[in-house]
Amino acid sequence: MTDILRFRPKKPSRFSHHPEPSYVVRGRIWVEKDGELYMGVGRAMLLERIDRFGSIAAAARSMSLAYRNAWLWIEAVNRLAPTPLVKKNTGGVGGGYARLTEEGQKAVNEYKELRARIQEFLSQTDNIFMQRYIGDNITL
Repeated sequence: MTDILRFRPKKPSRFSHHPEPSYVVRGRIWVEKDGELYMGVGRAMLLERIDRFGSIAAAARSMSLAYRNAWLWIEAVNRLAPTPLVKKNTGGVGGGYARLTEEGQKAVNEYKELRARIQEFLSQTDNIFMQRYIGDNITL
């Protein structure tokens, strides 16, 4: 078994067989351009893995994602970005490759920073919420 984590969307806790015993503030963040998904958790992960493996196919396999979906995601982010995020070269004698451009690395890093800031905000909001309702001894 490889040490590569598989991409599996987290099932919302409200569907869990073991619900959490208290309130939890949750949120997700993604970036859209003209109403179309530009960057989200899955696309950022795909871009990171393309940078790591040098191949769209290998990155897609590592996420248990169909190659076609990975290819469509890359086409979408390249089209929506000011400059392409992934440089692709089709196969041949030496085989093809895919590389994250400097703009691609910047986009992934900025998304990760945005996500970290949102998580910090949610954590603070969760603490405030819990203090307000749990601190007043309201039974849940």
